[in-house]
Amino acid sequence: MRPRGPRGWLDPGAFGTLGVGAGFALAAALLRPDAEVWILFGDGACGWSLAEFDTFVRHRVPVIAVVGNDASWAQIAREQVKTFHDEVGTALARAAYHEVAAGFGAEGIVVKTNAEVADALERARAAARAGKPALVNVWLDRSDFREGSISM
Repeated sequence: MRPRGPRGWLDPGAFGTLGVGAGFALAAALLRPDAEVWILFGDGACGWSLAEFDTFVRHRVPVIAVVGNDASWAQIAREQVKTFHDEVGTALARAAYHEVAAGFGAEGIVVKTNAEVADALERARAAARAGKPALVNVWLDRSDFREGSISM
């Protein structure tokens, strides 16, 4: 992912990644109502902010959230399993975040294959253009992405 231009990317840094994404997106969308606003969540972080879809729907804030759902607190598990040989506390269920968002009145979309990605993202963008927030729940396999970075 690359910012589209100056002042186009909000990142809380290494010590603020859980629970701030939805608030950042809400502020960005309200300050720049003509901009397309995206939130990138891991599945663990999404669990902390999912109820904000109620706020997005109530106030017609058309953000687009994409959840990378690998059923893991992978950022923590990566080092924890290597160090302690145990994934306790890092294994998650593959939650139906798209159904929760839809329950609040947002557009909820699930993606289980690569072939579904383009259509799902266009559906989310169409919902946002119509004033409706959207959440795209992308099922991922576990990987060694970012191997070597320290997160514990």
